[in-house]
Amino acid sequence: MSGASEARRALLRNPDYTRYIAARFLGSLAVQMQTVAVGWQVYEVTRRPLDLGLVGLSQFLPFVLLILPAGHFADRRDRRRILVGCYTLMLACALLLLAFSWRGLTSAWPVFGAMTLFGVARAFAMPASQALLPNLVEREHFGTAVAFNTSVWQVTTIAGPALGGVLYLAGASVVYGTVAVMIAITVLAMATLRRGGNVSRAASADSALDLHALFEGLRFVGQRRPLLGAISLDLFAVLFGGATALLPVFAADVLHVGPTGLGWLRAAPGVGAAVTGLVLSAHPVTRNVGRWMFGGVIVFGLATLVFGLSTTFWVSLVALVVLGAGDMVSVYIRHLLVQLETPDAIRGRVSAVNGVFIGASNELGEFESGVVAAWIGVVPAVVVGGAATLLVAVTWMRLFPELRRMQRFPDQT
Repeated sequence: MSGASEARRALLRNPDYTRYIAARFLGSLAVQMQTVAVGWQVYEVTRRPLDLGLVGLSQFLPFVLLILPAGHFADRRDRRRILVGCYTLMLACALLLLAFSWRGLTSAWPVFGAMTLFGVARAFAMPASQALLPNLVEREHFGTAVAFNTSVWQVTTIAGPALGGVLYLAGASVVYGTVAVMIAITVLAMATLRRGGNVSRAASADSALDLHALFEGLRFVGQRRPLLGAISLDLFAVLFGGATALLPVFAADVLHVGPTGLGWLRAAPGVGAAVTGLVLSAHPVTRNVGRWMFGGVIVFGLATLVFGLSTTFWVSLVALVVLGAGDMVSVYIRHLLVQLETPDAIRGRVSAVNGVFIGASNELGEFESGVVAAWIGVVPAVVVGGAATLLVAVTWMRLFPELRRMQRFPDQT
């Protein structure tokens, strides 16, 4: 306990880390607000669940096409400058959405175009951001930094959707305008980082984008079965179990709670995740790592089932809180495995591979949810997804027994 407290104090005394956290917090808060506004506005205009899935697909396609080159650049270029450029592109996306709302949105296609730009920005931001964090903190403080960083991010998933839902009552333009201001501040804050972005001279000189370097991250993950199992488990669990894309439909047609209720539904998983992250920052997982990860996925699947079957707002909220808690455990363990197992020279590319799986599970999962919901209905789609998540967890226990039996993280053995 005292060690964890000392680590947290050391992190808070680190000016670059605190500036990085502040920038990420503000940017993530803005993105969460934007997500609520986009989902509600698109469904309000078209009333088609499939279009909610297409919002996810429009982000996923550029993301999956660019994430591997983005990982290469994160290992060869100043990671701070990459992040500044990414947030600048996100600012352009918010301004486009603001312009569309001012003119009056009658079709979802302009939104799909803006979210495609957002997908490009996310593709380059994810590996750069994940690879930058270990450069800002001492290795012995990294586990605490991951838990604290994830907790801070999860706070944005609580406050952002709630704030976005409330502001949406004044109109989508108010949300997008607020988002644009917040991201502009994020750009300025990220630009003031003083360390952690420079790469080695050898890496900078070897900057050519060749196929061997491009796929180095894939080879690295493929050669380490526990790492492969952890990343692919998250992919398929969230791919089938992701219900968040359908929350606007549940808010409007199942629970009848409007945009403010949608904001609370979007925030609920973040509540569970943030509380769990704070617990993990004080009491990090050091034993039975594999069991904890599979346990988190199983809790995620069970909570998804409860949410899909619920017709009561408060039951749905509690189910989503528990869902977020289970997801946080698996995210925490996977992130530590990826960063502690990976040399800094290829950390960007391995983070990019991790990003491919995360992007597939999130954005492609949203598309999958929209397609299935259009086919069999929103409630059956969520219930089937929850059951599929549980099946994935059981299957991965058999496919990756070394992950199930893992006792400690790599630097603890």
